Amino acid sequence: MTDAVIPEVDLSIREIAEKFDVTPRTLRFYEQKGLLNPKRRGGSRWYTPGDVARLSLILRGRRVGFSLEEIGEMLDLEALATRSHETLSRNLGRFRARIAALEQQRNDIEDALAELNAGCAWLEERLADREPSEDIKRRAAAFEALASARLTQWSGHPPDDPT
Repeated sequence: MTDAVIPEVDLSIREIAEKFDVTPRTLRFYEQKGLLNPKRRGGSRWYTPGDVARLSLILRGRRVGFSLEEIGEMLDLEALATRSHETLSRNLGRFRARIAALEQQRNDIEDALAELNAGCAWLEERLADREPSEDIKRRAAAFEALASARLTQWSGHPPDDPT
C-alpha cells in the first residue's frame, strides 16, 4: 500500500499488517526499533491513525532506500511546522543524496542492460551464422534426392535399404 487513506479508528496488528501488506513480525520489529508505539489493550497491540501515518512514511522511506536509523531520525523530529531550518536543510540534503544515488543506480542498470542486449545480439548473430539459409536447405534436399536416385540406379536398391 502506498498512499493509504488513514483510518479514523484504531487497527489491530492483523488489520494493519493486511492493510500495508507486511507481516506482524515486521510491525513488532519497527516497534522494537522505536519507530512505532502502538497502544496496548491487554496483550493486544492497537495502532492509532498516527501509527498508520508513521508506518506509511516508514515504508516509503524503505522503498527509496533510507535506513531505519535515518527514517527514525526524520520521524523523531518535531512536527513539520516547528522544525528548525538546520533540520529541514539536513533532511533536504539526505533526500537529494538519495536521489543522486538512485539516479546513479538507474544509469548503472541502463548500462548493464545495454551490455546484455549487445551480448544477446552477438549471440543471435553467431546462431544465425551456424544455421543454413532456407535456400541452402532446399538445395541440400534436392541434392540428397538426386544422389539417392543415382545410388539406387547404380546399386539396384535404395541407399537406406540394407539388402
